[in-house]
Amino acid sequence: MQPYRSILFVPGHRPRWVDKAIAAGADCLVLDLEDSVPALEKESARATVAESIARVRETSTDVGLFVRVNPLATKMTGADLEAVVVPGLTGVFAPKIEQAADVLQYDALLDHFEHRNGVPGLEYIVPIETVKAIHNCLEVATASLRVGAMIGPSAEHADIAREVGYEWTPEGLETLYLRSRVLLACREAKIHALTGLWEDLDNLDGLRQFAVRGRQLGFRGMIVIHPTHVETVNDVFCPSDADIEFYRGLVESYEKAEAQGTGALRYRGLHIDRAHYDKAIQWLERAESVRLRAGAERGEQ
Repeated sequence: MQPYRSILFVPGHRPRWVDKAIAAGADCLVLDLEDSVPALEKESARATVAESIARVRETSTDVGLFVRVNPLATKMTGADLEAVVVPGLTGVFAPKIEQAADVLQYDALLDHFEHRNGVPGLEYIVPIETVKAIHNCLEVATASLRVGAMIGPSAEHADIAREVGYEWTPEGLETLYLRSRVLLACREAKIHALTGLWEDLDNLDGLRQFAVRGRQLGFRGMIVIHPTHVETVNDVFCPSDADIEFYRGLVESYEKAEAQGTGALRYRGLHIDRAHYDKAIQWLERAESVRLRAGAERGEQ
């Protein structure tokens, strides 16, 4: 999966909001057919979402386009996928997954509609929303090659808060264990690790602090529910010039020392050896990928 920094939700029945989301600079959009769409509008929203995908792709090839379908238990998932698996779709935001069997049910549906509609290579973003999903997060992460990203839960009022019963704080200590389990599952499965959303729409300072804590923990992107949050999240999850300069210098220093027969050295007051070098190489590869994507979305060559 692409190293999306910001994944912005847009109600599927609000096509004008899609344009605002694109203008906000989000790396990826999730066009929603689930919670944000009233029951009486769900059927018409499917066609609206398909039209939005086609319209976005006329001008933007780089932004990720996912659709959050209704959960398997609603019996609406198949009809959702039948309508929205169209050229230009990147993948499916698959809600209420709790175990590997759920992923395989999605696979069976998606195999059919990919083949029928000529839209191969779709991926999943999987939110972890229940206690059972927390226990089974590694099983879920490795259930299918389509699983490209998973979300560590952090919401103040959503499903996981109700299920676990925690009292939310901006610091997030009450969800640290939950998010850490998901993060480790993502690392073992080698998929993109996303942290959950920040619900206080007007508190951009709090948003930045929360996003920084997520990045420090190991997450590499974040779910966003308002266009005004995109710039902050993109900035937090985009490698800084200073960090890139630090790691490039580390690599150069280690390679020079190694060529002279030294396996450990002092770099800017720090002891470094092969493990530090390997981390720096991996970090720089990810940084280059993130920056290339950000540049492509700004139209840079």
